[in-house]
Amino acid sequence: MLKKFKVWYKNVFGSRRELVREETMDVKNHRVDIHDATYFVAKALFTDIPEMIEIERAVYAGQAPWDSTAFANELRREKDRLYLVIRKNDKLLAFVGSTFDERTRDAHITNIAVLPEFQSRGLGRFLMGIMIKKAKQLNYKSVSLEVRVSNRKAQKLYRDLDFEQTGIKRGYYFGDHEDAADMVLYLKEETQATD
Repeated sequence: MLKKFKVWYKNVFGSRRELVREETMDVKNHRVDIHDATYFVAKALFTDIPEMIEIERAVYAGQAPWDSTAFANELRREKDRLYLVIRKNDKLLAFVGSTFDERTRDAHITNIAVLPEFQSRGLGRFLMGIMIKKAKQLNYKSVSLEVRVSNRKAQKLYRDLDFEQTGIKRGYYFGDHEDAADMVLYLKEETQATD
């Protein structure tokens, strides 16, 4: 009897939740205007990985924290991962990745990077805004991330987006063992207006 109820429940409620999730995670390629410049936004593809690694090298003084295998593993997980890229004139300028955890109802930003010469143009803020919007559409409780304690510029952006620092992870980063600041944006539950 319990098994039949679980099957019925999943068919009635689970499939609706899965449909909302599927629609939310689907991003169509499109043009956007950010600070009077036009860019192209798309879901990251396996063919974007070499350029994503080059952006990491440009941002992290020649180091690439993630290799092609790590990015490929993330892109394969389409049900709970979302990676987006921003291009201009067919050049990859920025990307963001997030894990969407149904159990904890947290969208965790796994990676975000903008080419240094395109920083301070609103690209990082725009990408973060998309991930926050997706988390809200899924009725998640939070968006979380780690950021290097030395990266004051990124921390300012996150604070401007209402993230709060919740802790420090000692020796978090591979290689230089720099500490990471844990930051969380707590999302308010959407309530339906009643007439």
